[in-house]
Amino acid sequence: MNHPLDVTRRWFLRDCGVGLGAAALQQLLAASSDPLAARKGHFESKAKSVIFLFMAGAPSHLELFDNKPQLTKFDGTLPPADLLKGYRAAFINPNSKLMGPKFKFARHGQCGAEVSELLPHTAGIVDDIAIVKSMVTDAFNHAPGQLMMNTGSQQFGRPSFGAWVTYGLGAETKDLPAFVVFSSGKKGPSGGNSCWGSGFLPTVYQGVQFRGSGDPVLYLSNPRGIDNEIQRESLDAIRAMNQRRLEVTGDPEISTRINSFEMAFRMQSSAPELMDIGKESKATLDMYGAEAGKPSFANNCLLARRLVERGVRFVQLYHEAWDQHGNLVKDIAKNCKDTDQACAALVKDLKQRGLLDSTLVIWGGEFGRTPMVQGGSDGRDHHPNAFTMWMAGGGIKPGLTLGESDDLGFNATKNKVHVHDLHATLLHLLGFDHLRLTHKFQGREYRLTDVHGNPVKELLA
Repeated sequence: MNHPLDVTRRWFLRDCGVGLGAAALQQLLAASSDPLAARKGHFESKAKSVIFLFMAGAPSHLELFDNKPQLTKFDGTLPPADLLKGYRAAFINPNSKLMGPKFKFARHGQCGAEVSELLPHTAGIVDDIAIVKSMVTDAFNHAPGQLMMNTGSQQFGRPSFGAWVTYGLGAETKDLPAFVVFSSGKKGPSGGNSCWGSGFLPTVYQGVQFRGSGDPVLYLSNPRGIDNEIQRESLDAIRAMNQRRLEVTGDPEISTRINSFEMAFRMQSSAPELMDIGKESKATLDMYGAEAGKPSFANNCLLARRLVERGVRFVQLYHEAWDQHGNLVKDIAKNCKDTDQACAALVKDLKQRGLLDSTLVIWGGEFGRTPMVQGGSDGRDHHPNAFTMWMAGGGIKPGLTLGESDDLGFNATKNKVHVHDLHATLLHLLGFDHLRLTHKFQGREYRLTDVHGNPVKELLA
């Protein structure tokens, strides 16, 4: 006899065989058993995968991409009073003195994009990227800012961009997770695992954090005394029980459990081959600045290309090292040395392998830095009113510099791009109308862009 709680609508449709209802249920259960089956967006698109190079801690646009001669001219003076009206800084007094850029700029490429001397490798790919100098956000502290950039909200609990993408497109590989995360630098992102979480979407769509060397996840290898045959028999028994429960309840978390067990089993053979970057040519390793067996941001960039090659949908690399409230000159130079070569190599490598057109590459942090000084004479505070990001591939218009900030790099003044607009644009490049990629939760249809955002047509190739 069935337990009363098991007498559900699903049971009625399945066991009573009520025509179209039974057929519909079979389709529902098939979809539930493979929630990462490859799907298409709302319309055809070039971009099929994403690599997000997240410079956590917020790089200074004023030292890297947004040259301001007027800021140099007025170095050491107070900012105009009308500029600060209603402005709130994270830590400093807004009336702190202005500080001119610490590094030289020059124009590069056929497009003539202006780039800092700190980024010589990025300077070499400016004709392949689009630089947006007019980014704005709502947050001016790290955790809320990183959540905003990744989930469209400053509050915990919303699905990440990567989760929305895998929810919409599924995966093109059965042997690796659809959404993979790496972390390098001094520490992990301030927003924590929520930056790649699934929020109220089924947890099968959340990011899986990989280590930079060895087994990508802990406990992937079988314990002593357990061979593949024993493990397969055990998994088959567990899957059968889970499948029976799934048919009764339709709970998507059971699908997640089934998927995670099967994925771990397949990764025991796929992961070692993926992580062995020593099989890459010396020329490729040298281009990235990568070294086999030595975890680094450069290795992670190379692994990101290898993952995309193998059908992974979304790869996100966090490098948490950019929070220069002091020691700006020394630390930002080190950050650029650690990341510039590999970021540029990734774009060049994808292009030469014919993968750039279908891979959307994004570079940027959660916000910018103040034109005003912090830390005596060598630091900048958090700043949401203007910052810079760049993108490449996947339908992005190459060689473009979009937007401007004012003469002091304080406010975005032309072609302002809010985080919601960025998300709407990225989803468009992946084949989605951001208004229609939704999930019902607590009686409301939610989306990545909440109730905001428009695609930035100028960025589209």
